[in-house]
Amino acid sequence: MCVKIALLGAESTGKTQLATDLVAHLRACGLSALQVPEVLREWCDEQGRTPRPHEQAFIAQAQADRVNLAAGSAAADYLIADTTPMMTAIYSHKLFADASLYHFALAHQSSYDLTLVTALDLPWVADGLQRDGVHVREPVDAMLRLALESGKIPYQVIYGKGLDRLQNSINAINSIAKIPIPDCRK
Repeated sequence: MCVKIALLGAESTGKTQLATDLVAHLRACGLSALQVPEVLREWCDEQGRTPRPHEQAFIAQAQADRVNLAAGSAAADYLIADTTPMMTAIYSHKLFADASLYHFALAHQSSYDLTLVTALDLPWVADGLQRDGVHVREPVDAMLRLALESGKIPYQVIYGKGLDRLQNSINAINSIAKIPIPDCRK
């Protein structure tokens, strides 16, 4: 059974890069690891726009399905989810005043062994359709932490740049790992 790790955070906080770096490091350490990519990014690329209010539930469900399929079909040591339905619920609430996805998102989030929240310590970078602007990061971060806390979902905030961020993630994983993962600087 694989260890499921969720990477959550406001836009432009390095979730995708951290997922890629974690998977590469785990594989370099001789462990099997899967990265589950973000459905929303692919959806926006395919549709040429961001989802409308009535499409949010589909995005959330598709993200959960993608993670569940990967977890059920692979014999990996680690599964790294580059976001979960929780972020869809947060943005649906923030952008459309629709809080209806929280129940589903929290139920799905409780299936992870570890939830990592990427800190706001990286500079904001424009990234096509998915970026609302630097002014959205702090409110989204606050909404995310509040949702996780209200759902009693434990999480660790990951700070740092480059190898520091990767090592801080490894340290967080090692807090639950049966076999410690070697440091990334060795």
